[in-house]
Amino acid sequence: MAKKQKMIYDTDRYLLPYKEVIDARHRKIREKFDRIARDGSLSAGLNNHLYYGLHHNPDGSWVFREWAPNANRIYLIGEFNNWKRVPSYELKPIGGGNWEIVLPEMFLHHQALYKLYIEWPGGGGERLPAYARRCVQDPVSKVFCAQVWDPAQAYSWKHRRPGKKKHPLIYECHIGMCMEKEGVATFEDFRTVVLPKIADLGYDVIQIMALQEHPYYGSFGYQVANFYALSSRFGTPEEFKRLVDDAHGKGLAVVMDIVHSHSVENEAEGLGRFDGREDLYFYSGPQGHHPAWGSRCFDYGKDETLYFLLSNCKFWMEEYRLDGFRFDGVTSMIYWNHGLGVDFCGYDIYFNKGVDENALIYLALANMLVHELDRNALTIAEDVSGMAGLAAPYAAGGIGFDFRMAMGIADHWIKWIKEKKDEQWSPGEIWYELTNKREDEQTVSYAECHDQALVGDKTLIFRLIDKEMYFSMSKDSQSLTVDRGIALHKLIRLVTLATSGGGYLNFMGNEFGHPEWIDFPREGNGWSYKYARRQWSLAEPDYLRYRYLRNFDKAMVHYTRSRGILNVKPLLLTADESKKVLIFSRGNTIFAFNFNPVDSFADYSFSAPAGEYVEVFDSDAPEFDGFGRLKAGTHYFTRPEKCPNGNQDLSDTLTLYLPGRCALILEKV
Repeated sequence: MAKKQKMIYDTDRYLLPYKEVIDARHRKIREKFDRIARDGSLSAGLNNHLYYGLHHNPDGSWVFREWAPNANRIYLIGEFNNWKRVPSYELKPIGGGNWEIVLPEMFLHHQALYKLYIEWPGGGGERLPAYARRCVQDPVSKVFCAQVWDPAQAYSWKHRRPGKKKHPLIYECHIGMCMEKEGVATFEDFRTVVLPKIADLGYDVIQIMALQEHPYYGSFGYQVANFYALSSRFGTPEEFKRLVDDAHGKGLAVVMDIVHSHSVENEAEGLGRFDGREDLYFYSGPQGHHPAWGSRCFDYGKDETLYFLLSNCKFWMEEYRLDGFRFDGVTSMIYWNHGLGVDFCGYDIYFNKGVDENALIYLALANMLVHELDRNALTIAEDVSGMAGLAAPYAAGGIGFDFRMAMGIADHWIKWIKEKKDEQWSPGEIWYELTNKREDEQTVSYAECHDQALVGDKTLIFRLIDKEMYFSMSKDSQSLTVDRGIALHKLIRLVTLATSGGGYLNFMGNEFGHPEWIDFPREGNGWSYKYARRQWSLAEPDYLRYRYLRNFDKAMVHYTRSRGILNVKPLLLTADESKKVLIFSRGNTIFAFNFNPVDSFADYSFSAPAGEYVEVFDSDAPEFDGFGRLKAGTHYFTRPEKCPNGNQDLSDTLTLYLPGRCALILEKV
């Protein structure tokens, strides 16, 4: 007899009072699945992208379809008819709010520009098709148009998908700002210059931002207008496919930062008042407008919206062979108040009437779909609320994400650096905040992501070193501020990775302490690209200290991967508040951190699993811009005596030399 599936309230007794809500949510997801699925396959019932939009038929003709139930008339306008509304390009209503036109092959050609002109009661206007796969901006007028994309030869894929990434080491990046030159970089720039750097560093997942077309470059890709269109400012669909293909050839998975949490308000470029109605894809009234982001909020309870977004997931995975998604703005999606001004403390907020159950149903179905399309796919939720069950399996009463972002960790590092002196840092608090995760859910930890690098905020290296970044990053410079910043930058990143609950993330360039912030061209900075780029050359010369931070990050990531460190849960050995020492183990590896700003300890003793250990590397090594106070390859032996300092479940003691502001890794022989 099969064992009954344990539900999330079976493993977490604090969820028992919400059993009825969890079960009801579970049933609603199943009911929606059954309505959409065909013969048990969710994917088989989700093909809007194959029906709507522009398609080239096998007989050479073209067919275009659009859903616009409030429209009176729809015309296809473009270069081919001098942008005029002419009868031969008028769509016909075919029922259910759908419109269609079939055109002979000679009427359209590859790269032709086009739009829709939609008439509705009391008005009309030019619109970009909701399912447009390519939209381009005129460099002079700045106007966006849809573009026929039908190259003579389809891209020929060379490499298989890289397979399951059980513990992803994620390199978060942005195509447009990936090069040193001032301007918008391309898919080819990224593929030829940045991709080899990522592979060399040891990361195994690339998380790419801003891929969906967005009218305003400075929005960092968050104000999406065209959900099915790859941003043309970075290159062509074939060039992006080649990037993904090359990444797969290097064993790297490619995850897209997908924005289904809201849509740009724009009417000329986006879905705003597409057919004259305010609520075509969105909630009506105030609920359909995001008060903080100035954008439109999807009505996830409307079937047409649900099919639009779910088909969008399928389209990106099938068309570009992506390996999964990071879902942006999940907190905003799942709460009617978008999580604004809310202190998320206590379980009640996850199960009361403040939750948009429609959004949770959509997210659960999206996870089912993604994993049906590729069982090795990766889904990550960006949620600051900590909603219980978000990254638990659907079968257990969860929503089904593989991972959730551990967003509070970065906030705590900022808090500790801003509000406390080094000598006030608490090893116990660091341990708690870095490991305080739900047992039934996996997380992606990070010390900082792109959020902390944006103008108005500060990266960790800038918080630690500040203006000394401009004057004292040479190896010849003497600066206690820089010495401190370099040392802590390494410790912070290593302890965050080493305590991770499943995965780890770094934003492009932060591994070598990229100076300054990210500021996209805008009116306030004279439309400058100076800060919307990455200065890779800083990490090359041996006389600049950036190079050694990169060396450390590379060693840290490669060691974690090669030893499977994240396969085993961390075990606390000691959190010494008086000496500022934190030591823990993962399997046969011991991580020892001395955060003390003043004192080194010649013979620091703590409880440890019995055995012989060898030092494999430490943050103080010269190749990592350290002082060389330790020696890799040194062997240490435990003594069979109980140590009063540390984990009292262990009966052996290990003694180390622990220099100040230093971390070392020991491996059991």
